[in-house]
Amino acid sequence: MTTALTASSFAATIAGDKPVLVDFWAPWCGPCRMVGPVVDKLGADLAGQVIVAKVNVDDEPELAGQFDVQSIPTLILFKDGKPVAKTVGFQGEAALRAFVTGNA
Repeated sequence: MTTALTASSFAATIAGDKPVLVDFWAPWCGPCRMVGPVVDKLGADLAGQVIVAKVNVDDEPELAGQFDVQSIPTLILFKDGKPVAKTVGFQGEAALRAFVTGNA
């Protein structure tokens, strides 16, 4: 399952005891629309192990700025409230799964 995050829910979500993968995206972004289903599948496959969430950068520009998101899609993995790994651009399922499991 994938959770939509806002500025008000972001801090509490990443502060939990599970790793959190956050997809910074926008609806007009072609590569974001391509990686979206991959992120959703990982959310379903890794449910209970990793929280998967999305931030629409058009709706939440301050969050994008806070984490230096300059290109989208940008995926950041958080542990204990801190970013531990970041990848930019389209990632296929195998690469994204390896990114998450290798850093979680």
